[in-house]
Amino acid sequence: MKVGFVGFGEINSPSELINEKCRKAREEIESLGYTLVTTGPVTDDAAGKDVARALSDLGKDDFEVLIICLAGWIPSHAVIAITSNYVQKPMLLWGLAGDMEDGRIVTAAAQAGTTALRKVFSDLGYRFRYVYNIIGKPSPLVKIANFIKAGFAEKSLTQAKVGMMGFRDMKLYNTLYEGMSLKRDYGIDVEFFEMLEMQQEMEGIDKSQIEPLIRKIRAEWHFVKPVDDGFLSRGISYYLAIRKMAATNRLNAISLKDVDGMKKLLNFPPAFIFMLLADEAGFCTIPENDVMGSVTQLIVKQLTGQCGAYFEFYEFFEESVLMGVPDYVPAEVVEGKVKVTSAAFGGISGGLLNISDVKPGKMTLLRLSNTGTTYTMHVVTGTAKPRRWEEAGWQQPAPQLPSFEITLDKPVADFADNISGQHYIAVYGDQTDLLRDFCYLKNINVV
Repeated sequence: MKVGFVGFGEINSPSELINEKCRKAREEIESLGYTLVTTGPVTDDAAGKDVARALSDLGKDDFEVLIICLAGWIPSHAVIAITSNYVQKPMLLWGLAGDMEDGRIVTAAAQAGTTALRKVFSDLGYRFRYVYNIIGKPSPLVKIANFIKAGFAEKSLTQAKVGMMGFRDMKLYNTLYEGMSLKRDYGIDVEFFEMLEMQQEMEGIDKSQIEPLIRKIRAEWHFVKPVDDGFLSRGISYYLAIRKMAATNRLNAISLKDVDGMKKLLNFPPAFIFMLLADEAGFCTIPENDVMGSVTQLIVKQLTGQCGAYFEFYEFFEESVLMGVPDYVPAEVVEGKVKVTSAAFGGISGGLLNISDVKPGKMTLLRLSNTGTTYTMHVVTGTAKPRRWEEAGWQQPAPQLPSFEITLDKPVADFADNISGQHYIAVYGDQTDLLRDFCYLKNINVV
């Protein structure tokens, strides 16, 4: 995907100055790794030749985000003549700065131009961000890159599909979704398939694909307790069957009916299958038919490139929260080697359980939720560290599950007042600004 770029400067401003400033701005955007669809600087010439030329140049290729870059003052009509043709695209209004010469400021009045446009853009209903340079300071490239990423993610998600095996595991309510608004506002489809389809597909799996994968995981994973090849072969067969159906239906994320499905009906806890789907095939994965959790993962992956691992709440403290999982985490969030073992919980038979250590560090926790057709993104940042704990009910000695204690950057009580589900998605780094840009473009409330 590409970025449109148009520079502007008034007809009476020094053309050499405007051209040079626009050239440097273009190069800065290209330095971020983006390919530009661009044109020469546009003036407010009386005949409108520059506007016509710019529209012709921009029309030769497609792009997802349009940067309006003012190197100097420009009457608003020259800008609107171009932007009015791209009202559906995210736009960035960028004002360049002047220079210091012999202790005095020399400026082409770019900020006069941007301030004349900011409210106009808003009143016209444009979806845009306004950024400006400061003399002697670097350009706000992080803000610019975040907005471009948000625009790209918006486009990429329009054909995304969440695959659900079964429906509403454990009769949960907060895993439900509103299908029409999800398609209308995000372009995301949810496609269901039955456990029987997986079973039937599994019967036709080429058995020669199984043994190489068994050898690979035995070499790469640390097995704390032995797991027999029969169990691994069965799990890999399920994985290969789901992967084939996912490829046929072009799925991007997968959730399986867990407690009331794989465990209850097939006596096969699906942690092993989820690990393979995440690590070998690169799918976003979450258990228990959690549609909104899957959508949150898709947003995270498109924005950051990270997998967006799911975690659950286990304990609240004065300044921190204990989060963990009862089954698996993707290898991407594991510190060191992936560790697995066999264990049993209550009346649920053993199987393969991930007990890997989770990487510590700065994290963002988030979840997208809906009330009817209104969507909200709950976001919080914090610093994660290891914390020993175990869940009551596991066969002793109880497995030490993947987890972390995260000290939040806001009061725990304030965070708890807005929690929208037991599953939250964890992504490394402070991704708040990036998420806010995406939520702005998609009209999502942020709390």
